[in-house]
Amino acid sequence: MSSTALSLSKAPADAPSKAPPDAGEHLVIIGNGMAGHRLLQALQDRPTRPTRITMIGEEASPAYNRILLSPWLAGEIERDSLDTRLSDEMSASVEWRLGERVVTIDRTHRRVHTDIGDPVHYDRLVIATGSRPTLPAIPGIELGNVGGFRNLDDVDWLIARSPGSRAVVVGGGLLGLEAAEGLRKRGLAVTLLQRGDRLMNRQLDVTAATWLRDTLERRGLTIETHASLAGCDADAQGNVQAVRLTDGRRLAADCVVVAAGITPNAELGRLARLDVGAGICVDATLTTRDPRIHAIGECCEFDGTTVGLVEPIWQQVETLADLLGGQTPQPYSDSACATRLKVAGISLYAFGPVEAEPDDDILTYADPEGGDYRRLLLRNDRLIGAVLYGDTGDGPALFQLSRAGADLGHHRDLLLFGASDVAQRLTEDTQHSLEEAA
Repeated sequence: MSSTALSLSKAPADAPSKAPPDAGEHLVIIGNGMAGHRLLQALQDRPTRPTRITMIGEEASPAYNRILLSPWLAGEIERDSLDTRLSDEMSASVEWRLGERVVTIDRTHRRVHTDIGDPVHYDRLVIATGSRPTLPAIPGIELGNVGGFRNLDDVDWLIARSPGSRAVVVGGGLLGLEAAEGLRKRGLAVTLLQRGDRLMNRQLDVTAATWLRDTLERRGLTIETHASLAGCDADAQGNVQAVRLTDGRRLAADCVVVAAGITPNAELGRLARLDVGAGICVDATLTTRDPRIHAIGECCEFDGTTVGLVEPIWQQVETLADLLGGQTPQPYSDSACATRLKVAGISLYAFGPVEAEPDDDILTYADPEGGDYRRLLLRNDRLIGAVLYGDTGDGPALFQLSRAGADLGHHRDLLLFGASDVAQRLTEDTQHSLEEAA
């Protein structure tokens, strides 16, 4: 992306002057999703948090854990397992305005207008509006029983599908796989379409992706790679009855789930004339070009990058909670993250690049019968990437070795099965060197 975050010094002339947060300020949070609710949880531990907080959420339901939508769809947990909670004291101190959508932000008078109710004045404003599924611009995408997999309403209409119905899931990433597996467990006949050559191509190499595909197909999923959606055909009631692929094939479908990327909900930032690229641009304190307005989560963009994983969003929350709590925040940085996944009961752990450069070294171990696969990518004797399938216990230790940038040339024999031992060796070597220097 070409857009970059701007510093506070570049706020426009009509922006409020920069001032440190004050406990008496009115904090308004737009978005009662995971990021907004996590911010409330973080603020409840700050002794100097704002004493007046208003939460405005478009969904009428209390906050819930979207990560658990997949096991709920699969029938593995009850609905109340999704709920997230605050302390009674914190919950009572928040003014809740749920089922209400913010339509404009008036930066001059520092107030937000909603589709119902009176305007809300703010001293500090946090935009945490998340994202929405990216729907392809194809004929029929607006038909009934075509949608995404992002919220409670999405799961409700999917749960209502009858066993034996035919579902087409678009997207071979984590979300698409979880939706496909959940629908399969509900008794639907599921076909999954992946545009690329393999499942989870951003996290898995060819071997791990092939193993994953084989396992899912043995369970009953139909998986089509190199498959792109060209259009959806309607029945007499205006619901989808089939999909057309770009290669000319036509597949029967009683419902279509699109899980092929997300689009940040940044429209409020554009309307308020904040800097917006793919998301609302923020600096290292999660502050926009208006020093009274902040943005976190999937709706924001830092240093030209948006986020879609939980770990960096939680880091954003901690930085902003410190700032709003009157403390000196640890600046947010777009650091590398490891991805720990559980797809259809299969554990995966991955970080770093998937594709190797010509001079990179690759260490691999494969036990098909035991379902254990490991692939490590080294560059100049430094660990830069890993894919673990099945037994992922060494994943965190490998990730720490990678982040440390340690020279592992003398420890290659231990890396595949003894990452913790390598870390211990490196610690002992360092201690020995310090003793010799003394």
